Amino acid sequence: MTQKVFFVNFLIYVVLAMAAISFIYPFIWMLGAAFAPMHEIAKMVIWPSHPGWGNFKTLVQKIPIVHSLFISLFVASFTTFLVLITGSTVGYALAKMRFKGRRLIFYVIVFTMSLPFQITLIPNYITMVNLHLVDTFMALVVPFAVSAFAVLMFRQAFQGLPQALIDAARMDGCNELEIIFRVLWPNIKPTLITVAILSFIGSWNEVLWPLIVIRNEQLMTMPQLVTLFAVGGRADSQLGVKIAAAVLLALPVMIAFLFFQKNFIRSMASTGLKD
Repeated sequence: MTQKVFFVNFLIYVVLAMAAISFIYPFIWMLGAAFAPMHEIAKMVIWPSHPGWGNFKTLVQKIPIVHSLFISLFVASFTTFLVLITGSTVGYALAKMRFKGRRLIFYVIVFTMSLPFQITLIPNYITMVNLHLVDTFMALVVPFAVSAFAVLMFRQAFQGLPQALIDAARMDGCNELEIIFRVLWPNIKPTLITVAILSFIGSWNEVLWPLIVIRNEQLMTMPQLVTLFAVGGRADSQLGVKIAAAVLLALPVMIAFLFFQKNFIRSMASTGLKD
């Protein structure tokens, strides 16, 4: 029996190791190809024999990649901040306040999660035009400032907290905003980190919307600029330079997830739909 259990566990670990390698290998190869000369990329080796910074130097010379990096960091960070504020306030109202239509509003918000962003693309663009926000930072932030997913996550997190905590805060003279940000936020750190990571990644990776509302190269986000660089002809069929751009694009997201993965997994595992 012991040998059978050992064999089963060994088989499971082998399968998991193979699955992990299949996921990790493309990223390792991409990293190596970013430092490889053009003639070595086609060999598909994990790491080049003569690595160098040539692809990155060419990338910096051809497009303002560093400037767009800071633009993307600003837009993604500001959007994430707004999502945390709006998501937590709406989630708190739906979880702890009693008013007519509360459940209906929640179900409508959950329903909107099934709608792709492309459905609201034209109305959002018309709104940006009417508000004269095209070619501005606000055009990149406003449509993503409220997230149905964030509202859902915060509602579920607040429902798991005892009402006595809120009542004690009210007795101490706290208003509703102080209760949310000073009392409840410290008790839902995994949810905060999860919403922040997903909001940051979503904003960071957005390409379609910036391509529509931003035409000034000085305001372009990094994904938008890399997309135009790869398909617009400026890359001159230099695969290594395109891969170097992809590495720079993926690096901030990978770093954020590596630092906060424990909180992310814990929050996603503990979140469920409660009535």
